[in-house]
This record gives sequence, structure tokens and C-alpha cells, in this order.
Amino acid sequence: MNEQSPYAPSRRQALGAAAAVGAGLGAGVLGAPSARAAEAAVPAPASPAGAASVPGRRGATMAGVPFERRSTVRVGIVGYGNRGGSVIGHFLSLPGVRVTAVCDPVRDKAERAAAKVTAAGQPAPALYTNGENDFEKLCARSDVDLVYVATPWDSHFAIARAAMLNGKHVGVECPVATRIDELWELVDLSEQTRRHCMQLENCCYGRNEMRVLRMAHAGKFGRLLHGAGAYNHDLRGLLFSPTYYEGPWRRLWHTRLRGDLYPNHGFGPVATYMDVNRGDRAVSISSFGTPALGLAEYREANVPADDPSWKESYTASDRTISLVQTAKGRVIRLEHDVSTPHPYSRVNSLGGTKGVFEDYPARVYIEPDHQDDRWGDFAAYAAEFDHWLWKDNTAPPGAHGGMDYLMVFRLMQCMRLGLTPDFDVYDAATWTAPLPLSDASIRAKGAPQEIPDFTRGEWTAARSGVDSVKPA
Repeated sequence: MNEQSPYAPSRRQALGAAAAVGAGLGAGVLGAPSARAAEAAVPAPASPAGAASVPGRRGATMAGVPFERRSTVRVGIVGYGNRGGSVIGHFLSLPGVRVTAVCDPVRDKAERAAAKVTAAGQPAPALYTNGENDFEKLCARSDVDLVYVATPWDSHFAIARAAMLNGKHVGVECPVATRIDELWELVDLSEQTRRHCMQLENCCYGRNEMRVLRMAHAGKFGRLLHGAGAYNHDLRGLLFSPTYYEGPWRRLWHTRLRGDLYPNHGFGPVATYMDVNRGDRAVSISSFGTPALGLAEYREANVPADDPSWKESYTASDRTISLVQTAKGRVIRLEHDVSTPHPYSRVNSLGGTKGVFEDYPARVYIEPDHQDDRWGDFAAYAAEFDHWLWKDNTAPPGAHGGMDYLMVFRLMQCMRLGLTPDFDVYDAATWTAPLPLSDASIRAKGAPQEIPDFTRGEWTAARSGVDSVKPA
């Protein structure tokens, strides 16, 4: 008998689960929620500025909808841990961007963020440090245009929801939510409030990723057939560190699910190569997982016997391998492994009828350029195919090789100039869906799980994405 996932139900349960969505606490739903269920789950916004909502009914699509043009983007930051502490500097380095509010229940962290803001020559931001739910007050402020969320995963959905209900655009670190019904609610809210909800998937802005994207769109790989992405990163030491994370929240996810806990880093770039939600769509996922041994072995060798982690039982597969099928018949392989020794790799590959690219290390084989059964030099394609963002920013600052900076730069550019964002709520939901669905598939012995069409049919239309045109 297949074991039931607590985050993504079996197909049989999904058929009768629509009514449970109204409570917001039932099993995730594989299809779109009914109007009645959505009405119970999505209360009307409290008159957010510029937002109109019809609770319980889908709004017009947000695909291709531009931001409102503004001279200054006012940012509220929720979460000042490792990620928030890294990205705040990018916001502060850009002209026409102000950080007006910061929320973190650890007051010392919020005060450190405020010190960075004032050191950058901006007025001191408002601080919200009164418990886990103080983000609601930040979201209600009238001087915030974008809420940036970099908190533990459990809270992402609630903060994104509050931001949109208060008329704010919102950018969320991975994952945007953890359940299928939550993803549907974010899609509905984005459409109803006319506010963008974006998965800030920084890996889409890597130099290699953007070069492969432009090569794919130029037809260098021929007709696309397959791709792969991963998050293979040995995090054992950090997961057991008493200081790196604020508490054990991230390690505890390994006691809850068996599937891919971090699909976005690998899925996002490959989805852009294949124009997922822009001419193709992801339709199903089948996942397989190894036993969960790595964290327990690491604890045995490195963690004192009186550490609280000894009360934990780890269930997340040390390595998950998922196969995503698209409407056009393409196959995307996703991998996740943070529990065993492994050099960092996002795999990042793409293949078609004329050739293939593989990363880590970067190499390429494309006909007619290469016909000797030897990998070619990927750098040889830089001059012709590097994205304009990398040509204009040859040495971007910050972590992850500069891709974080370019992600923030481009988002702020789109908001200031009134452009359409490079990705939207449909991408956020699609890139995140493997988190609960891979868990359900592994528990069902690899049985395929349906990936919802969050666009409700809009995916058939070609439209712009990360392969953007440089603004005039």
C-alpha cells in the first residue's frame, strides 16, 4: 500500500479534497480549487491601494502584466538571516531604491539591517520585531511597494499572502510555498489583487544559465529534447550548526518529507530554456529517493550526544531524482542532495537535436561546430550569446558569482520602468510544485503526479521571460 504524503495527497484523495481547501489546512489539491473553496480560503483585501478583488473568482491573467512605473521603489524586507543579510546590500546599492521597513523577530538582526540602511545614506527604516506575525504590520504600510521575503520556509506563504492582500508586490525566496493548495491560493490572489508574486530564483541569472538560454532561443541546440538541474550541495555541517540558521528549522524539514526539498535552483533555469509557461508546460513528475542515511551518520560522527538533534529521525531521501514530462514530450531531470559528500553542482544541462550543454564544468558539443567527439569550449560563445545584463555588468558584486545582484538589479529596473517582470506567479507555482509532488511520488513508489496548469491554459501563448530585451 502506498504511503500517504502529508503535503501532497494521493490522486484518490485529491478527487474529494476541494472542499477542504476552504479551511486552508486540508490536504493539498492537485487541480484548481473550486470557486466555492477559493471563496472560503481567500478573504477580500482590506482595500489595498490600486488592488481590486473578487473573492472566490479567478481574476484576469497576470501573464504579461507590467509593473506600475515609479521613480523610486520602496522595499520592505522580512527576514534578516543569511539570505536577507546578503541581498539587502544589493537593494541599497541601486539608485531609485529605498529600504523603508525591516521585520525580524530577533531585534538584534533588525537593528543590524537598519544600520546598513543608514550607512548607505538612507533614512532609518521602520523596525518590526514584535513576534513572528509582526510582518503583517510591515505589509500594511503605505510606503512599501515590494515585500521581499527571506524567512524560514514555513512562513513564506503567509507573508506573500499578507503582502498581496495589502496591495504590495512580493518576491519570495525558495520555496514560495510548500503545498499545492497554497500555490493555487497565491495564483488566485495575484490575479485578484493585480499584484505580482515572484519566486526570486537567483540561479536564472547566472552567466552560464543566461548564455545557454539565449543559445537555446537562437536554435543552437536544435529542437529541445531534455534538460537537467539540481541542488547538490553538502550542507551537513551547516544543518547541524548552532549559529548558521536561526534554530533547527531547515534541518527539521528532513524529518517531514522524503522528496526534493529545494527544486527551484535546478528547475527554474531549465524551465526558462524550454519556455515552460510560455509555449510548453510541465505536466507530470515521477520521483525516486534513496534511503535517508547521511544526516544520521554525520550526527553520529560529529554531534555531541546531548545535542537536541538526537531526538530527530530523518526521513528525507539523501538523493532524490525526479523526471518531469512536458506537454511537448520533453524530459527534465531534477536532483536534490544536501546530506552526502558531493562537490557543489546544479548540473545545469540542456540537449536537443543539434547538440548539448553540460555544466560543472561548463562544456558544449554542437553540430556543425563540433564533430570530433570532443567537448568544445563554452567560452567561445560568450561574445555572441552573453545576455545584455552580463555585457553591461561584467563583474557584478556579491555572492553566487554575481547572479544575486543581477536578479535584484533587473527586478528593480522592471519596477522603476514599468516593465513586465521576467517571471511571475505562474512560474513561482510551477517551479515550487515538485517540492510536495516529489514527496507524494516517492511515497507512491514513483507513481507520476500531475503538475497543475497554474496558467489555466495561458501557457500555450509565447511571451517574454528571462531572455529579455534591453530597455531603451
